[in-house]
Amino acid sequence: MSFSNLDTLYRQVIMDHYKNPRNKGNLEDDTVTINMNNPTCGDRIQLSLKVEDDKVVDAKFDGEGCSISLSSASMMTQAIKGLKVEDALKMSKVFSDMMQGKEYEDSSLELEDIEALQGVSQFPARIKCATLAWKAMEKGLHEKDSDA
Repeated sequence: MSFSNLDTLYRQVIMDHYKNPRNKGNLEDDTVTINMNNPTCGDRIQLSLKVEDDKVVDAKFDGEGCSISLSSASMMTQAIKGLKVEDALKMSKVFSDMMQGKEYEDSSLELEDIEALQGVSQFPARIKCATLAWKAMEKGLHEKDSDA
């Protein structure tokens, strides 16, 4: 597949998550809720995580922002559901490396749609948009861990 075809496919995946977000909403009950924003562009996210037995049982987000920010949140919540906390944090590290243009070695984690955001690394001003939900997830899992 040529680069332009791949670029188009990735753009379609991002727009699909933006227009049809997965896991949008809020969780009730025993959850960790994190509010974060990106003051440079106005993106704002509220992430709710339900963690039981060291596993992310459910994840939902709400907020407003650009297509990169909200599609990244949609992809992230979809990807971490059912993962052990350790694997969710590992995936966040892999995503962070990808955003910085670094090679990531860990092939045990399936990135699926998340790979569509790879091109964002070429636009430094947009990296904060893509990583906002991931930083919220890391913060939430670390807060949950320190409550235990």
